[in-house]
Amino acid sequence: MKMKKTILLILLIISFNASAQFKNYFRNKTMRIDYIHSGNAEEEHYKLDEILKEPHWGGSKVNLIDYFDYGNYKFHVYDSASKNLIYSYGYSTLFREWQATDEAKEKSKSFMESITFPFPKKTVNIEFYSRNKNLDWEKQFELTVDPGKAHINKQKRLKYKIIKVHKSGNPNQKLDIVIIPEGYNKEEMDKFKTDNKRLSGYLLEADPYNKNRDKINFWAVIAPSEESGTDIPGENIWKNTITNTNFYTFGSERYLTSEDMKSIRDLASNAPYDQILILVNQKKYGGGGIYNFYSVCTSDNENTGFLFLHEFGHAFAGLADEYYTSDVAVEDFYPLDKEPWEPNITTLVDFEDKWKDMMGESTPIPTPVTEQYKNTIGIFEGGGYVAKGVYRPFQDCTMKSVTYDNFCPVCKRAIQRMIDYYNK
Repeated sequence: MKMKKTILLILLIISFNASAQFKNYFRNKTMRIDYIHSGNAEEEHYKLDEILKEPHWGGSKVNLIDYFDYGNYKFHVYDSASKNLIYSYGYSTLFREWQATDEAKEKSKSFMESITFPFPKKTVNIEFYSRNKNLDWEKQFELTVDPGKAHINKQKRLKYKIIKVHKSGNPNQKLDIVIIPEGYNKEEMDKFKTDNKRLSGYLLEADPYNKNRDKINFWAVIAPSEESGTDIPGENIWKNTITNTNFYTFGSERYLTSEDMKSIRDLASNAPYDQILILVNQKKYGGGGIYNFYSVCTSDNENTGFLFLHEFGHAFAGLADEYYTSDVAVEDFYPLDKEPWEPNITTLVDFEDKWKDMMGESTPIPTPVTEQYKNTIGIFEGGGYVAKGVYRPFQDCTMKSVTYDNFCPVCKRAIQRMIDYYNK
C-alpha cells in the first residue's frame, strides 16, 4: 500500500510539473504552420507557406513530448531562450507515400502540409525531421518564430458551426475527433448529422474503444459542399466539394484522399481536435488513413464500419496494413533489412520492441498459419503489402481483412496506449 501511494505521489508531481511547463511556455490556442513539401523519389524540400493562429488547443497539456517515435516525419519545438525541448510530435504524409510510386521516379511534385502545436508565448525554434532510407532521422528544415513579431494569420477562413456528437469531458484530457463533411450539400446536412451518430457508434461500440467511451469526444463541423458526392476520376465524375477528395489516389481505385490540407485544417480548426475524420457522402467503397494527418471513409457503403475502424487505425494508432494480396500503388514500402516503426508489423530485425512480450515461449517463429495457432499471438509471415519478409502478430485482424471489430491483441494494446496518451 505504501508503495502504491508513493507511485501515485510521483505521478501527481510529474503531472503538476508538466502542467506548469505548459503554462510557462504556451497559451491555450494553436499555432499552425503551413508549408510546401516537394521533391521526388530521391529528394525532398520544404518551403514555408504561412503561420496561423487558431482558437482552440485540443491536445494534452501534460504529454507534450511524443514518446512513441512513430511516423515518417516529426517536428521538435524548442524554447529559443533556454534551448529546452518543449513540444514534439510524429506524423506521416501523402508525400511519403507518393515517393514510393512509379510516378515519383519520373518527376517532382509539391504537396501542401501543416503541423500544429500549442501557441507559444515566446520565440521558438522549430525543427523538421524525416526518416531516410535507413529509417534514421535527418533534419530537413528549421524555422524561428517570434509570436510577438511574426506575421501570423488570425483570420478564420472557413468558419462554421460545430455540434457535439459525443462529449465525455475536457478536450485537453480526452481524445478529440472532429468529423468534417465532404460532399454533403445544404439539403443533406440532416443526413450528415445522422451519419455522425452512426459513425461515432461504430468506433464507440468496438473493442477497445468501447472500454474508453468516457475518454473520447466527437465533434462535427456543419459545413456544406456545393455538390453531393466526390471525384471519381476513373469514371470521369467530378464534384465541387469542400475538401476536394478523390478516389484513384496514385492510380488506386479505392484509395480516397485529399491534397487540400488548407481547407481540411481550416474546417477542423472550428473545434478542439486531436484527429481529423473526413466523412465522404458516397456509397462506393473507399477510404484512407495517414498517421496524425487524417482519416477518410465513405458514409454509406455496407462496410463503412470496417472502413472507419481500419483507416482510423492507421491515422490514430499508427497501425500498418497487415494484408499482402491486394494491389497497391506503392513499391518496396518496407525495406526488409530495417525494422518498421509501426507497432503491428515486423521484419524481425529488431523484434524486441514489438510484441515479443505478448508471445508464449513455445510459439514457433515464424508461426504456421494453422488451426492450432488460429487464436495465438505469433509471428505470421505476410503483411505490409508483401507475402515474404514482413510479419504480422495474428492470423486475422481488422488491419488485414474486411472484418469489423476484429482488432488483434497487439493492435488493441497499441490503440489503448494511444488513448491513454491523449487522456493526460
